[in-house]
Amino acid sequence: MIVSLALGAMIGALLGLTGAGGGILAVPALVVGMGWPMQQATPVALIAVAFSAAIGALEAFRRRLVRYRAACCMALAGVPATWIGVQLAQHLSQRVLLALFAAVMAVVAARLLWQTVGHGEPHPEASPLCVARINPDTGRLAWSPRTAVALASTGALTGLMTGLLGVGGGFIIVPMLRKLTNISMHGIVATSLAVIALVGSGGVISTVLHGVPLRLDLTVWFTFATVAGMVLGRQASRRVSARHTQMGFAGILVCVACGLLAKAALGA
Repeated sequence: MIVSLALGAMIGALLGLTGAGGGILAVPALVVGMGWPMQQATPVALIAVAFSAAIGALEAFRRRLVRYRAACCMALAGVPATWIGVQLAQHLSQRVLLALFAAVMAVVAARLLWQTVGHGEPHPEASPLCVARINPDTGRLAWSPRTAVALASTGALTGLMTGLLGVGGGFIIVPMLRKLTNISMHGIVATSLAVIALVGSGGVISTVLHGVPLRLDLTVWFTFATVAGMVLGRQASRRVSARHTQMGFAGILVCVACGLLAKAALGA
């Protein structure tokens, strides 16, 4: 129990400091810290991350930051895709899953470092992929078939990765919404949290229905610690430079990715 509390607090603190991105470390923390296979760590990580994301999304919803129509569109496509991801995870070996997870973490770390050194993503209005713009008269997204397809595709990819690797999906949703829409960054993060909460819940249901064992006692403690850590992390984030946070988080991702690759290579 003590180990699960410590791991949950660490993941929660990173969630609070980095936003949705910290959830990507939940599964590796359980795999390494608890010695669980990825298939067993996935639902526990998803419950903690989805619950924490839901709290953040509710707060953002009260501030009218969540684009709930976009979130629902992505979730409707993402939740069914979690089922496919879970089925794939059940048929892949532990070594392959660890290698895939390490590759995803390396990509996220590279993107963070690219942004940190001054090569940030272009403004959404300048992106040729921007297909969903805010109507200045209504303040809402102007919907079209292209908008629906683009957001649904983002949600489906998020759901697939959620079911396959047990990640929240913020590392997919945030950059995609920056390229596909001109929603403000605060709105993107808020909408991402809502999608993570919805799709993550779908991922939990999919894994449980596939017969994956779920330790309810450790899940409760891990989730409690994650939420508490997130609250503390959000308070600390006001005193820490965003640039330093990104660099530190990228460094952690690189180290964990190397560790997972070594674990996969050794077949441990």
